[in-house]
Amino acid sequence: MKKLLREGLWRKRSMAHDLVIEGKAFIGQDFQTCCIGIDNGKITAIKKIAEGDKRITCSHQLILPAAVDCHVHFRDPGFLRKETITTGSTAALYGGVSCVFDMPNTKPVADSVQLLKEKYKRIQQSSLIDMGLYGAVTEKNIEELTTIADFCHGFKMFLGETTNALTFPLSLFQRAFEQIRKTTKPLYIHAEDSTCLQHHIKQANTLEEYLLIRPVECECIAVKFILEAIQNVTHPIHFCHISSKDALLMLKNHPSHVSVGVTPHHALLNVSYAVASLQPQSYYKMNPPLRTRQHQLAVLAHIMNGSVDMIESDHAPHALDEKQGDFQKAPAGVPGVETMYPLFLSLAVQKKLSFSRLISLLCRNSASFLRLSKGNIQVGFDADVIMIDPKQQVTISSDRLHSKAGWTPFEGMSAVFPKKMFLRGKCVLDDSELQVSPGNGMCVSLDNSL
Repeated sequence: MKKLLREGLWRKRSMAHDLVIEGKAFIGQDFQTCCIGIDNGKITAIKKIAEGDKRITCSHQLILPAAVDCHVHFRDPGFLRKETITTGSTAALYGGVSCVFDMPNTKPVADSVQLLKEKYKRIQQSSLIDMGLYGAVTEKNIEELTTIADFCHGFKMFLGETTNALTFPLSLFQRAFEQIRKTTKPLYIHAEDSTCLQHHIKQANTLEEYLLIRPVECECIAVKFILEAIQNVTHPIHFCHISSKDALLMLKNHPSHVSVGVTPHHALLNVSYAVASLQPQSYYKMNPPLRTRQHQLAVLAHIMNGSVDMIESDHAPHALDEKQGDFQKAPAGVPGVETMYPLFLSLAVQKKLSFSRLISLLCRNSASFLRLSKGNIQVGFDADVIMIDPKQQVTISSDRLHSKAGWTPFEGMSAVFPKKMFLRGKCVLDDSELQVSPGNGMCVSLDNSL
């Protein structure tokens, strides 16, 4: 009898998961009450009943995938008074983001194997969440792109001037793209035509004037050029931060290998709102610029039911004193990695946006485009999940955020922040309190295979 009892207990324990999270989780296209079994950081079972060595029951909370942000600027190395990998990843974690991909316009620009390796070392030492990197496409490194591809998760091409970016001329696009096509890595495009921007260049002392020197026309010229240049190929291309109604219409029926991203600031803010706010206009200076309400509503409409594939934060912080100074001298860019998911969770809770669309835009599509096993509550995927209380709407306040920037363009807006978060099955946020330290994050695998 004792032997049978021992064998029965062994069988029960052998079937137990490392961790079971039980509650109302977003599975597939809807919520269902279930148990999520987690082992070695991966989701290994989703079923009605499951045993676990450790169990967490979410009685009044919703369980959702953690977000994947394909577009951040953590300013590290080179601009450490604006942000660091540690402060940026901390902000991301508090915002329910488990994985980010950092743009290469740091100082120095990440345009070589050696500089990318150095950034990976900084990630291993400093990040609280998982991170990947893009390599810059410049006039000088075109012939090395196939080698650089083994050390980055994608390439970034800046067609228009922005913070510490090396503007890439359209005349060299086909030559560079020919090299990139020899790799499997996607190309991310900042779509503002530099010639057009130069044509409109002049002093701008207000948001209305800044809008005029970076007009919709410049975005559309760049989008049109790229679409025509890639029409006979199927290499993955992502248009970053599309900001205008006109460009969105041009991209409405884009092919499946093309992806379109928009930002929370272009979807939720406009020039009139910013001018009327109590904050300095320079807080709302960004590239591409905030546009009129007509364009903002078009971006939001495409988020709700249109051709947009991803929401990306384009988290681009600057120090408070830089943004509080003279408008013309103030650098362009706004922080947003911590507020991105919570802002749209608030819209979903208010039934202004479906949870299905929300999860696709913020979690699944970015992960899928980068071929990651993240962004979904699915067997075989990383156990990156958040828990939210849908009844706990809060007002965004810069003094409660964690970016080094110390300010936000979303001050006073409604949001739903995660109460708890797991990264690869490890609790990293509990009751809104941080549970891990720098070095907890991992570099995303460079083979990018599911």
